[in-house]
Amino acid sequence: MEKTIETQVLVIGGGATGTGIARDLSLRGVRVILIEKSDLNAGASGANHGLLHSGARYVHSDIEAAMECRSEGLLLKQIAPHCIEETGGLFVAVPGDDEAYIADFPGMCERAGIPCRPLDVKDAGQMEPCLSPLLIAAFEVADAAIDPFKLSIENMNHSLAQGGKYSNHSQLKEFIRKDRKIIFARILDTKTNETSRIRADIYISATGAWAGFVAAMAGVDIPMVYSKGSLLVTGQRMATRVINRLRQAGDADILVPGGVVSIIGTTSLRVKSPDNIFPSVDEVDLIINQGKQMVPDLGSRRYIRAYCGVRPLIGSGGTDDRDLSRGFCLLDHANDGVENFITITGGKLTTFRLMAEKTSDLACERLGLPSVCRTRYLALPQTEGSGWTEPGVSLGQGSSFHGREEMMCECEMVPASAIDAIVAGIRKNRAVPDLLSIALRSRMGKGPCQGSSCSLRVLSHLYNRGEITGPQGVDGLRRFLNERWKGERALLWGTSLAQSSLKEMIHCGLFCLELGQGDLP
Repeated sequence: MEKTIETQVLVIGGGATGTGIARDLSLRGVRVILIEKSDLNAGASGANHGLLHSGARYVHSDIEAAMECRSEGLLLKQIAPHCIEETGGLFVAVPGDDEAYIADFPGMCERAGIPCRPLDVKDAGQMEPCLSPLLIAAFEVADAAIDPFKLSIENMNHSLAQGGKYSNHSQLKEFIRKDRKIIFARILDTKTNETSRIRADIYISATGAWAGFVAAMAGVDIPMVYSKGSLLVTGQRMATRVINRLRQAGDADILVPGGVVSIIGTTSLRVKSPDNIFPSVDEVDLIINQGKQMVPDLGSRRYIRAYCGVRPLIGSGGTDDRDLSRGFCLLDHANDGVENFITITGGKLTTFRLMAEKTSDLACERLGLPSVCRTRYLALPQTEGSGWTEPGVSLGQGSSFHGREEMMCECEMVPASAIDAIVAGIRKNRAVPDLLSIALRSRMGKGPCQGSSCSLRVLSHLYNRGEITGPQGVDGLRRFLNERWKGERALLWGTSLAQSSLKEMIHCGLFCLELGQGDLP
C-alpha cells in the first residue's frame, strides 16, 4: 500500500523560484514539502549566465521587467551578499550597432529608474582592456554576478532549518482530482521506483519550462513557448565586469564573469520540448563570432564547456522569442476550475524572490492564513559547504587546507574536507550522494580537465568512506562523465579535443568504462 504524506503546501520544482517559495512559506510558519524530479537547479536555474540584472537590458523591450530587475537586484545585494559578486557592468557598442538605440539608451534607463553613466570609450577600454578598440559608445550600469547554485542551496537549507522538507529524485506522476480540487499527488521515487502520495491543501507548480506539462496533469492548459539558450564557458576570466552589447537583445551579447572563468551567451532557438536539449556546433560558432565583435580575444580563447537551458515563456505565435515578455506569470487555477492549484513561471533569476513572495501571498490567502513575507528584509543565512559552488573559491581559502589534506579536484582546488561536508549535507537530507549530486554542489569536475582525474579520486574517496557500495559507484561515474560529455561535444577542437581524447583513453581505453548508446544525449 502506498505511503501517504500530508502537508499544507506541496511545491513542485527545485530551482531558484521553488526553493525561494519553500523558504518564504517556511518562514511564515507554513508546513511545506518541495519535490524535484532530478536535483536542485536541474532546469533553467542551473543553465543561465549567473547574471544579476541591473534591468538595463530590458529597458527597450519590457520596462516592467526592467524595473523589477532593478529593485530586486538591489534587494538581493543586501540580503544575500555571499551569493553575489558586485562586479558592475558595461554596455558597449561597436561599429554597425544601431546608433538611434545608442542615443536613446540613457533616456530609456532614466524612465525605468536605472542608473546609467556615460563613459568615454577610452576610459571603458582602460577599465576593461579586453574590449574592442573600435568601441563607439559605452555606459556603466550596476550589473553583478550571482551564483545560482549557492542561491538555491541556501534557500532550501533555510527552509529545512524552519521545518520544511525536501525530496529530490521525486517525480510527479499524476494528480488525483475530485470536483474542483486536487486531493493528492502521486510521486515516483526514481531511485527506488516506489510510489507514494502527498496530500496537501495547496499545490504549487514552480517547474519553469515544464509548467505546461504539470498543469496538464491537473486538467489545465498553459500555452508555453520553449526558447533554448546556449552558453560557453571560457578557460579563464576575461573581464572584471559584466559586459553587455549595447543593442536590442541578440545572440552572444552578454559576457559574465564567474570567479576564475567567464560565461558568454546566449542564443534564442525555439524548440518543441524542454527535454533532451544540448548546444549545437552552429550555436557555438555563432556565439564566438558575435562575441568577438565586442571582445576580440573570444575568437582565440579556450572554451572548457558549453551548456544550454530553456526559457519558460508564456505566449504563442510569432517567430522571435525575444519579443515575449521576460516578466513572470502567476496563475491562480481557481479560474480554470482547480481551486487549490497555483502555477508560477517565466521571470528571471534576478526576480526569483519577488516571484516567491507573490506566490506565497496567494497560497496563504487560499489557506486563510494572515501572514507577512519576511524574505524582503531577512538575510539569507550562509551554510557550511555551499561556498564550493563558486568558481575560484579556493583562491581565497587555499591557505586553510593546502598541504594538509588530499586534493580531490586539482583544477578547482576542491579538498577532501569539502567533499565530506557536501556528502554530509546530502545525507542530512536523507539522500544518497553520487558524483552528479556532489558536482552540482561544488566545482568538482568543472575545470579544464572536465572530470578526467577528479571523478576517480572522488569515487575512490566515497568507496573508502563507505558512502557508496557495489556497482552503484560505477553507474554514477558513467552518468557523471556523460553529463561532462554533453558540454564538450560541441567544442572539440584544439586543446579541448586533446583533453577530451585523454579522458576517453583513461576511462574507456584503460578502465574499459564504455558509454553505451543508451547513455548518449
